[in-house]
Order: sequence, then C-alpha cells, then structure tokens
Amino acid sequence: MTISPPPAQARTRNPVARALRAPFEARTWLETLHLLLNLPVGIVTFTVVVTGFATGFGLLITLVGIPIIFATMYLSRGMGQVERGRVKAFLKVDVPAPYRADPPRDKWWRQHVARFSDPATWREVGYHLLMLPIGILTFTVVVVVWSVGIALLTLPLYFWTVPDEVVRVGDVVVRIGNGVEVITGPGSVSVTTGWALAGPVQIALLCLLGLMIVLAAPWIVRGLATAHRSLARGMLGSDVMARVQTLTESRAAAVDLAAEDRRQIERDLHDGVQQRLVALAMDLGRAKDKMDSDPDTAKELVTDAHEEAKRAITEVRDLARGIHPAVLTDRGLDAALSALAARSPVPVTISVDVTERPPASVEAAAYFVASEALANVAKHARATSATVTVRRKGDRLTVQVQDDGVGGATLVEGSGLAGLRDRVQALDGELHLLSPEGGPTVLMVEIPCAS
Repeated sequence: MTISPPPAQARTRNPVARALRAPFEARTWLETLHLLLNLPVGIVTFTVVVTGFATGFGLLITLVGIPIIFATMYLSRGMGQVERGRVKAFLKVDVPAPYRADPPRDKWWRQHVARFSDPATWREVGYHLLMLPIGILTFTVVVVVWSVGIALLTLPLYFWTVPDEVVRVGDVVVRIGNGVEVITGPGSVSVTTGWALAGPVQIALLCLLGLMIVLAAPWIVRGLATAHRSLARGMLGSDVMARVQTLTESRAAAVDLAAEDRRQIERDLHDGVQQRLVALAMDLGRAKDKMDSDPDTAKELVTDAHEEAKRAITEVRDLARGIHPAVLTDRGLDAALSALAARSPVPVTISVDVTERPPASVEAAAYFVASEALANVAKHARATSATVTVRRKGDRLTVQVQDDGVGGATLVEGSGLAGLRDRVQALDGELHLLSPEGGPTVLMVEIPCAS
C-alpha cells in the first residue's frame, strides 16, 4: 500500500518549520526586492509628479501649462499601470484599473477632461507622492534588518581576518585589529575594549543573535509587503467600501428590475394573449353550436377564430422575443440586432465586431440596451437614421447607439433608460448618455464580459 505524503498546507502548520523555511522561500526575496525598489521608484514618481504639476500650474496663466498638466496626468496614469504590474509580479496581487469608462468621443476634449476629473487619477497622484517616504522607510528597514542579521550570522567567517591598522594621534599610537591596543611611548597599555573581549562564547552569542534576526527578517518583510498590498489596492484600485456599496445597490436594482419584468409579462399575458384566447374559445363554442343549424355562420365563426389564433400566436412570439429572442441564443448578437433593425421604423445601421461570444447574460443585456434605445428613437427622437455599434476589446463589451434626432433625452428614475442602467450595473457595467438639445443622442454602455 502506498501512503501519499501530507499536503503542503499541513506541513506548514508547524511554526518552527515555517520559520526555518521562510528565509529560503521565493516569496521572501520577491517581496524584499519589491521593497528595495520602492526607493528608486519613489524618487522617479515623486520627481515626475511634482515637477510636472508645479510647472503646469505655474505656467497656467500663459495656457502653456494646460498641455503640461494633462501630459503629467497621462504620465501618472502610465506610472500607475507600471506599479500595478510591479505589484502583481512581486507581491502576487492583481489590482484592476479603477478608471471610469471613457465618455462618447463626440468632442476630442471630452475624453481628456473626463480622465482628468476621474477620482482614480488623483488617487494615483497621491500614491506616487507617497512612494518617496514609503520607499525611504522600506529600503532602510529591509537593508538594516538583512545586513545586520547576515553580518552577525557570518561573523566567524571574517572575524579573525580583520587586518591590524596602526593610527597615530599626536603622541599616542593606536593599533586596531582584533582588539584595541594603546601605545604611549616605550611602554604600552593594553585596553580590553571592542573585539578584544570577544571570545568563542561571545562570538557564538552574536551568531545566535544574527540567526534570530535572519529568521525574523522574512516576517518583517512580509508585514511591510502586506501593508503595501493594502495601500496599492486602496490607491491604485477601486475603493473597497464604495465597491461594496455599488454592488449592494446594483443587486437591489437587479431584483427590482426582475420583479418589474415579471409584472410586465403578467400584464401582457393578461391584457393581450389571454383575452385573445378567451375570444377564440368563445368563437369556437358558437361555431360548434351553429354547426348543424347554420353552417354558413359557423364557417364565418371558424374563420374569425382562425384569424384570432394567428393574432394570438403573433403576440406570443412578440412577447417571447421581448423576454429573450431565440435568434440571440442560436446565432448571437449580430443576427439578433440585424433582426431588431429590420423591424425598426427608423433606418438602422448595425456594426458588430465580436470575435468571441460573451456570456449569455452580457449578450442579453447588450441586446436589450439596443432594443430599448431603438424603441426610444422611434417614439421620441424624430430621427431619420440610427447606428448601433458593438465592439469587444479584451474583457469589455461596448454597445453604442446613436441617432440624428432632436436630443434632450435624460435619465429619469422609473424610465426605460433607468431600467437599462440598472440592468447594466447589475453586471458591473456602466451606462453613459449624451443627448444635448438639438441632438445627436449617443447612448454608450460598457459591460465586463470575462467569463
């Protein structure tokens, strides 16, 4: 019988074994390297941010400072991306970029202003400024801890090799080596200070102290690294409490939206299909009664019942399409949106670039965004044309619906657009609406689609 070895997790429960293994683990030295790099990184980021913004704001009155400020902002974002990569490589923590989605690009300056006003941009700036004092602290602590510990631990290797050195100070001659010997003329006085006192027992004690420092160093390093992980998550990523609040609100909105969809389906069934089926049953009952006595009238009633059945089928099909169209499941967004455009009274141009199909929930949300937006175009926009553009870039799906109508659309609580916003937020997405008076109206939705 073969007995498998215990798992690694069980072996690490022994604190002595963990302490002895810690100085040799790759994690320890990755975190040590990260903490040492904090100082040069902090010097660079602090210099770039302070110099850039100081120059930009100083020249703001001449308008030359504006491009300098925006260039510094983009440099700060670039350094933030590098820092997220460094944290991921050395500290093994993934910090997603917390930036807001870019607004529609109808004006060249709108995207830059939106990025400048993004709170995540300024949290990054604060992080870059803090990196200098943090780097000084982490560099100093790590260098002192490791150098002192290793120096004391390896003391027997170099103690006896310290060379003698003679120093003359006036009439006093001092020989420095394994001890300190003061020579004051023809005679000499031996002063037992410094290493002269260090015998085998003392050296052993110093080595033991060095071993304790070396064993403690990984845990000091990990404590500093853990603090840096928290700082990176808080300042380079999204705020945790705000994220929890957003998820709570989006979940509540999704529940309310599902309940509203169910009530709408119940109303449609009761007011539409159910009434037609009742009328169909009544017509067939009357036809049955007149089948023998009045065949012609019975024939007309059957004909009416047949037409009523076709209308009921059409309503059931439309209702099913409103819940989830079969073509979306079978053939994807391109075919479903093309069918949607074919039924629109306003000419619609469809452009879909999705090489890999997103999850079904994301596809459904994108379809209903386009459906509701085109319905609003037909009802309110007085537009002559509309375009629907769907793109997938990485793990983000973007849906943009634009029309050439009169504009003036707003997000009002309880409206169809508010329902779309709630549907998108339930999937951790964002909805942006740009609709000035006179048009055009641009509705853009960005949804994460990583499966």
